[in-house]
Amino acid sequence: GKEVVARYIHEVSGRREGPFIAVNCGAIPDNLIESELFGHARGAFTGAISDRPGKIALADGGTLFLDEIGEMPLAMQVRLLRVLQERVVEPLGGGGVVRADFRLIAATHRDLREAVRAGHFREDLWFRLHVVPVALPPLRERTEDALLLARHYLAHFNARYGTAYALDASHEERLAAHVWPGNVRELINAIERAVVLSDGERLQLELDGVDESARVRTAPYDSTSASVRERKRAVEREAILAALEACRWNKTQAAERLGISRRGLLYKVKEYGIT
Repeated sequence: GKEVVARYIHEVSGRREGPFIAVNCGAIPDNLIESELFGHARGAFTGAISDRPGKIALADGGTLFLDEIGEMPLAMQVRLLRVLQERVVEPLGGGGVVRADFRLIAATHRDLREAVRAGHFREDLWFRLHVVPVALPPLRERTEDALLLARHYLAHFNARYGTAYALDASHEERLAAHVWPGNVRELINAIERAVVLSDGERLQLELDGVDESARVRTAPYDSTSASVRERKRAVEREAILAALEACRWNKTQAAERLGISRRGLLYKVKEYGIT
């Protein structure tokens, strides 16, 4: 849902006529992210057969959305900080500087303040980015939104596939009880899958089994037993462990199932001591 929010901000702003450029920093190899963001000149490296503008330059007049900015290498963080301060881009291999006027929206699933303390994220870049923070809680913390989103996407996919399915009370109960380790992306996929595979008048809604094994295996909630943060961490750890087991410890497949980058999964595996 992060990109949906970023795109909405762009579309209701004064820059809506400009481009919206989205980049997932966690999905680009470290040796390619510099060229992807800053562009390159012909001959800058092997395979650079022509000049190519970077995503920052392409966002001129509009919005640049950097998803999973917490995965950006430290060396790139230095260059990005300079761009934000001076609003100029220097492509790889020379070719002069390119001015870029853009709004930056950055998103991450990581706690950047903790990453700063651990030396994984630059403090000066953190302060530069932290102007107007927008907290977007995971879907499991706002189950009432799961029902609203499910109704919205059911109408969307009914229109796409020419069907007329509806949610009944049992569907809504299951949607509200689901843990949603894959967040909004998991919900969208579940609704589309149900519309495509249902045969008959009633919607056959099947949710991924990861949630059943991802639930915290404790007694009913007791405010004295654990803090909210501890319980959230327990849920996240169990969801990651369940996804890894379901994918036979293939981290790439587990990351896709959880709706996060592979690098983000590796960070969480290390953080929770999962072996």
